Amino acid sequence: MSGLFQDDPPPPDAPAQAGPGLFAADHAAPAPSAAAYRVLARKYRPATFDDLIGQEAMVRTLRNAFALNRVAHAFMLTGVRGVGKTTTARIIARALNCIGPDGSGGPTPDPCGVCPNCTAILADRHPDVQEMDAASRTGVDDVREIIEATRFRPMQARTKVFVVDEVHMLSRNAFNALLKTLEEPPPHVTFIFATTELRKVPVTVLSRCQRFDLRRIATAELASHFARIAGREGVAVAPEALALIARAADGSVRDGLSLLDQAIAQAPPGTPIAAEAVADMLGLADRIAVFDLFEAVMQGRPAAALAITDRAHALGADLGVLLQDLLDLTHTLTRLKAVPALRDSPDLPEAERTRGAALAEALSIPLLARTWQMLLKGIGEVEAAPDRRAAAEMVLIRLCHAADLPPPGDLIRRLTEAGPAAAPPAPSPPSPAEGGGRVRAAGGGAVALAAAPVQRPQVAGFRDAVAMTATHRQATLHAHLRHSVHLVRFAPPVIELRPEPEAPRDLAARFAALLSEVTGTRWTVALSAAAGEPTLAEQDGAAAAARRTEAAAHPLVRAILEAFPGARIEAVHDAAADPLADAPADTPPDEMADETES
Repeated sequence: MSGLFQDDPPPPDAPAQAGPGLFAADHAAPAPSAAAYRVLARKYRPATFDDLIGQEAMVRTLRNAFALNRVAHAFMLTGVRGVGKTTTARIIARALNCIGPDGSGGPTPDPCGVCPNCTAILADRHPDVQEMDAASRTGVDDVREIIEATRFRPMQARTKVFVVDEVHMLSRNAFNALLKTLEEPPPHVTFIFATTELRKVPVTVLSRCQRFDLRRIATAELASHFARIAGREGVAVAPEALALIARAADGSVRDGLSLLDQAIAQAPPGTPIAAEAVADMLGLADRIAVFDLFEAVMQGRPAAALAITDRAHALGADLGVLLQDLLDLTHTLTRLKAVPALRDSPDLPEAERTRGAALAEALSIPLLARTWQMLLKGIGEVEAAPDRRAAAEMVLIRLCHAADLPPPGDLIRRLTEAGPAAAPPAPSPPSPAEGGGRVRAAGGGAVALAAAPVQRPQVAGFRDAVAMTATHRQATLHAHLRHSVHLVRFAPPVIELRPEPEAPRDLAARFAALLSEVTGTRWTVALSAAAGEPTLAEQDGAAAAARRTEAAAHPLVRAILEAFPGARIEAVHDAAADPLADAPADTPPDEMADETES
């Protein structure tokens, strides 16, 4: 016996015991248990460069570096969460240390996955590949441990690899302690840093690393990737549901796989996952409802808009999220309006390509921009309000009533072209015999007056013509006409000018085009070499100096200056002078008017 209470092992030819030994416990072999479930984000984590999606530029550079044996000693991987920074670091560690199935291989961009180094790194148990989370270990002492470890050669691998995640969380002293080792590391050491906040990493560290920016994954590429994974899992998912998951992932593969995992878990076994179920899971309003709500708001129909929000609220949708969906749709429509070629982009869902394109065609950029601003402000109000639903409904009602308002530019243009006489007093309701002097718009309740012939403004002189450029929001042209040109001859519809060298070359053409548009008469602005009059700015300056001199000679002003030693005359304002004379060149006309009134 090898021990007091321990039986010797039976000989090989001894019959098997029918039961346990005298002092042995009755240990029945446990039934094989099912393997622990691995979430999709871990199960389908890329193991090679070929498995990475959406990072073609980085993969191409790394493959070439391994092929040319020009692998850097330090890498900086940056990008949003879930795009593959830590995964890429582990692939690089395997590529550096792979020895091939036969044990004789060298660094390769295609690690075998079966050698001891590859399997140990995949299992996160290789002694020469160390990962540190800088979010929890931020101090200089933690970095000194790494520096001390670099002094020793690898125990099993070819290269020691130190992966520091969220490196931007390190303290300033920790970064400083790392600099020298990072600049001249031992030949058997490689550093790989990962961060989501690159701007927080000191430039001195960045300059010592080879930087790779991992980009967000496109929505269409994410949806295709999730469809492949769903197929491997034997789960049927509607394309619209995959599109919702990909859009909610916001470029992150890991986030999208976590959402796909959740969608699979909530669906009954054998039941296809529909878009409605994913929308409910994400707390999103149905995409068709978002389009219906946007159309109701743009048509100025608050009753229809509130009916849609009532249905969405009854289904559990957050109206604050619904406003964010409207904001996202406004941005999409503005892009479609600005760049019509995007309508053929595969990154856009079908609804945006068809219904969205039609909406973009019908709406103007100023209206979309105003909607964006109101929604952006409204979302902030919803977040701060005690009742989110009430705040969201107030935003939608405000949008409905603002939808039929003309843009400020159009309103100014109408008032300018119509003149003061075009603003009629409040008329009595017209009788049917009068033919209906008012017309109610079909979609928004806007009231439009029957247009009467509008008299074009007249140009009494050169100063009048220059003032029109400011009235029509041509502040730069107005400034050049005041400071950089000399009037040679004013004979409507012909103006001759001598420009200064700093005047733009297209000044005459722009001036003539604006005058022709405003007055309805073809104007010609010609350039001359004659001296001409002083510029308007010089004339106004001389007039201001004369007014100042005249004011200084006034007995009352002299008495004030004598009574208050050190006092001086700053400016003398003449109500008859050009109100825009002293306005800065880059001041918009609205601000010019405010300054004049004050």
